[in-house]
Amino acid sequence: MPTLLLVDDEPNVLYTLELGLAADGVEIVTARTGKGALRAVRSTPPDAVILDVKLPDMSGLDVFDAVRAIDPRLPVVIITAHGTTETAIEATKRGAFEYLLKPVDLHHLQGVVARAFDLRRMRAVPAVLAPDGADTDAAADAIVGRSPAMQEVFKAVGRVTAQDVPVLILGESGTGKELVARAIYQHSRRADKPFLAINCAAIPEALLESELFGHERGAFTGADRQRVGKFEQADGGTLFLDEVGDMAPATQAKMLRLLQEQRFERVGSSRTIAVDVRVIAATNRDLEVMVAAGTFRGDLLYRLNGFTLHLPPLRDRKDDLPLLADHFRRAANHKLGKAVRAFAPDAVRLIEAHDWPGNVRELQSAVRFAVVQAVGDVVVPDDLPRSLRGAPVTATPAVADNLDVTVLTHDLLARGEEDIYAKVGRAVDRAVLDLVLRHAGGNQVTASQLLGISRTTLRAKLQALGLVIEKQVRADG
Repeated sequence: MPTLLLVDDEPNVLYTLELGLAADGVEIVTARTGKGALRAVRSTPPDAVILDVKLPDMSGLDVFDAVRAIDPRLPVVIITAHGTTETAIEATKRGAFEYLLKPVDLHHLQGVVARAFDLRRMRAVPAVLAPDGADTDAAADAIVGRSPAMQEVFKAVGRVTAQDVPVLILGESGTGKELVARAIYQHSRRADKPFLAINCAAIPEALLESELFGHERGAFTGADRQRVGKFEQADGGTLFLDEVGDMAPATQAKMLRLLQEQRFERVGSSRTIAVDVRVIAATNRDLEVMVAAGTFRGDLLYRLNGFTLHLPPLRDRKDDLPLLADHFRRAANHKLGKAVRAFAPDAVRLIEAHDWPGNVRELQSAVRFAVVQAVGDVVVPDDLPRSLRGAPVTATPAVADNLDVTVLTHDLLARGEEDIYAKVGRAVDRAVLDLVLRHAGGNQVTASQLLGISRTTLRAKLQALGLVIEKQVRADG
């Protein structure tokens, strides 16, 4: 259970933040002074901190420095109602995870806290090499496997950790690229320095360059203050660029210069900034094919692959399946407070027969699902997800009457899917619209009235679901 420390001298602000950020599985600790915050960090080590700049007994920035001295890997989000550009720059230069002005948008803050928890996990949770997986700490994230392909991965990680060169990790989605990146960082000479991660595919193209390199005030619409980018924040440490194949051409050019010279300019600035950052990049794309197609720079690929690691898909190392499943069983027991001790032989056969298109991530989700479902201390076939038992799984049921949101959500989790909220939402939309339109005889005016939405909104939803032509014909005909 992650712990969030809230530090503010205003009781109303603390109450609002605690109410807005409280969630299942998150423990909230509060403090109203700088000294109280430091006591909390020592006594109840948090996984993220939200810290006000203006405190009654000491400056928030001084508290931040003291927190970093206690735990340099702890993400700290600084908030203030008296913000200046200088304070923002100073906070981010010192290593603050984020800097926000009051009144804080709670929805945005929830996302910031979620990313801070994720970064904390990547920085602090051990990523260990465990060929046999037998004696691994259940709280650790282990890279497990006895197969020849994984033995080569272990050797490669061992060779590159001490070498201060860029690393390119290649592999399908779910093969453990982030875990390998963390292992390289945690065993490197920069392990006591910052580690930051950014998913290049998750940030809009127009914002990625600013996120990486920072920007000056007025550099573009909405740039109301200067921002320090990830490279500046990671100075002396390591930056993990996930899904680097999704980087836009303009950002690729700037990235090339940084790798060549360790220098860059913020967006909207001509001042050159020098940094010392080790880059670890990962992608599930074939960058050589992209280079041939002209969508990825060949000179950037050359700079990124100072050392290249290929992670094999799970279907190419099926000998590791029992070992991995047992490792994930023990991890799920630890996290869920269960005592499942083994898999029944029939359950093992189903696990070994599956192709695992989602790779290790899918297996981990399936085992966790099975541990939750298990009534006794042995996982039997009925405890496994339907996708392993031969039952078809669909993320967008064609017939509304077949939709079971709980089953669909469980299946998506078991398959290691991401973006589950959107997928379930689309399935629900499809089911509801199909039922209502059938009830209305295909008349969209009647259907929109029954749904309580405008006809324009209904048309947009139908079009997004690929149903607009059929329904329009029925409505207008």
